[in-house]
Amino acid sequence: MGVRRFEDLECWQAARTLVAETYELTCFDQFSRDFCLRDQIRRAAISVMANIAEGFGVVSDIEFIRFLGYSSRSAIEVQSHLYIAIDLHYILPEHFDATFERCQECINKCRAFIKYLKVPQT
Repeated sequence: MGVRRFEDLECWQAARTLVAETYELTCFDQFSRDFCLRDQIRRAAISVMANIAEGFGVVSDIEFIRFLGYSSRSAIEVQSHLYIAIDLHYILPEHFDATFERCQECINKCRAFIKYLKVPQT
């Protein structure tokens, strides 16, 4: 793989940014008081980042691929929660768009890394 630390992975770096953006987004007035949704979207964002790091520590590419899949699905969960937030007028459309796109970036990077790991390395 050539990467020595999970922090060097582009998918983890994008997930780290997603976590920061999610925390900033959920600090808005109404959103911050909806404890259930706020905590759930934060946990899902954290899961994106944590599963990449956890997968990095496993011994096989097959296991790592499984964790990258978990990470992608957690990013999709964040996207779903964003719809609730915008429907309840907790966030502005531009905040929705930016965070939704950050989730998609995480998904795309995880999927690209999965494809890379599936190709036999010589």
